[in-house]
Amino acid sequence: MSYLKRIIYNCKQATYLIEKKSVGSISFRETIELRIHLFGCGFCRLFSKQSHVINEMVKELFRSSEVPAARLEDDFKKELQERIEEELNK
Repeated sequence: MSYLKRIIYNCKQATYLIEKKSVGSISFRETIELRIHLFGCGFCRLFSKQSHVINEMVKELFRSSEVPAARLEDDFKKELQERIEEELNK
């Protein structure tokens, strides 16, 4: 299998790069590989959007949380779900 085909058909590597990018930074080569893969893979584009939305909501949760809680309230869970769906439908 050629190098380009390995990039195009490797969703596992793409999801790894998406998460690595959200935590820190990725190299120029990894950026190009990810862009090539995302250009042709709708599933990984959707995963990338979902991952971004979830990460932002978790960051917001920790910033806005006054009292540390071990369990989320049901209303808050419902609001998060609605916001995720709203972001994905854009």
